[in-house]
Amino acid sequence: MIVDQARYSDGRRLPCTDIGASLHEIRTQGSRDFLWIGMRDPSSETFDEVSEQLGLHPLAIEDSVKGDQRPKVERYGDGHFVVLRPLRYVEATSDVESGEIMVFIGPGYIVTIRRGEASPLAGLRSRLETDDHEALQHGPWGVFYAIIDFVVDQYLDIEDELQRDLDDIEARVFSPDEQVDTEEIYALKREVLEFKRAAVPLSRPLSQLIGVDTPVPTDELRLYFRDVYDHVTLVIDNTESQDRLLSDVLNAHLALVGVQQNQDMRKISAWAAMAALPTMVAGVYGMNFEGMPELTASVDVSGHEVYYGYPLALLAMVLICLGLYRLFKRSGWL
Repeated sequence: MIVDQARYSDGRRLPCTDIGASLHEIRTQGSRDFLWIGMRDPSSETFDEVSEQLGLHPLAIEDSVKGDQRPKVERYGDGHFVVLRPLRYVEATSDVESGEIMVFIGPGYIVTIRRGEASPLAGLRSRLETDDHEALQHGPWGVFYAIIDFVVDQYLDIEDELQRDLDDIEARVFSPDEQVDTEEIYALKREVLEFKRAAVPLSRPLSQLIGVDTPVPTDELRLYFRDVYDHVTLVIDNTESQDRLLSDVLNAHLALVGVQQNQDMRKISAWAAMAALPTMVAGVYGMNFEGMPELTASVDVSGHEVYYGYPLALLAMVLICLGLYRLFKRSGWL
């Protein structure tokens, strides 16, 4: 559906009731005015109506209808089709959610199409109309600069949030008092990858906008886009570092888990050995062979014959266990 449509003249908002008639008036008069049509999850009928009045290219229309496109800037005749992937950080779950913004830029118009909850533009339009008329005075490309600058600013904020999550997990992995699940590290790595899918492909289209064959009409706007490009480059570099560090943290965590398992196996083996030898002694005596001297071995104590085979066997078991315990303790197995 169309959430907002307006005509802008020298940065000031004017009403626009008929898109086709307003665009025809702007083009025939040679005016610097332009139309800004904002749409959100439009139906096929609504989008076909707008595209017919503006004369949008069929290939660009096909991409916008399908959705789920990579960030890109494509030229179709005298118009351009742009795809952006805005993001938002969900504090409660530490998830990164992505949306989609598609922008059609042409002579006298700009059309923005939002898909998903992570694509807010209503607040941006209101801010431009009330506080920042300069972007609107630069026409459709000025509006597009405000949009992409808004998206990249979100990237910077989310990159800081991901860095804090990464620092927290890194500290917990190497802390003996904290427990970290492998799933938690892997989940953060997936969020970083989601972030990279939105930010990394944006570098090349931005470089085209500041290059020799840029469609940006003024030098001043090119400087603004260059600033956005610098921010995107910084975000990509930081995100690549986060991805590599997360891989190292995951490997370190798995190594620590393996070391802990080895220590546990040593302890289990040590206790099993201490239990096995007394069991073996008890098993031998449990055979009840009559010829075993320890069964009838005795000593005369004050006229009483005392059989010492049974307590001697128990004492031997205790001494064996104590000897093994000391051996394992000195070797670090216990």
